[in-house]
Amino acid sequence: MAWWVVKATTPKSVPGNERRHRVRSRHGGFTLIELLIVIALIALASSVVTLALRDPSSTRLEQDGARLAALLESARAEARALGLAVNWTPGSGAAGHDSAADFRFVGLPATTVLPNRWLTPGISASVIGSSSIVLGPEPLIGAQRITLSLEDRRLTLATDGLGPFTVIGDEADVPR
Repeated sequence: MAWWVVKATTPKSVPGNERRHRVRSRHGGFTLIELLIVIALIALASSVVTLALRDPSSTRLEQDGARLAALLESARAEARALGLAVNWTPGSGAAGHDSAADFRFVGLPATTVLPNRWLTPGISASVIGSSSIVLGPEPLIGAQRITLSLEDRRLTLATDGLGPFTVIGDEADVPR
């Protein structure tokens, strides 16, 4: 019997054919690991797209909230360092004050210049339970909360009096 006849009739008996047979069958479909990698890549891509499509008014409100928290902590540190009674008042608008200011720091020396405008026009602020926030000179200032609003969005900043002002989130989520 000729060599080519043996090869045609008994493919597994010839050395090397078993390996070729296994390689061909492996490429017939996808492995579980390959499928899991593809699913993970799709999940990653969809999460990136979801983050890119965030509501811009919510993002602007969060930026102003984080900025206000930093400004409040800066004024608080200045009040403690100088031993001055400093208050933060939203929406001045009172007679004798800069009516263009969205908020102001009362009690800081004239040499200390802090911003008094929101980054985003249309933001309004209200102090919960008072007309202003007390920032010093005492290290313990009491628990205080501020609510920022932009269109239908709300954001709350709070301190327990000992820790810094932090952005808590939507007022509906904050326990009273």
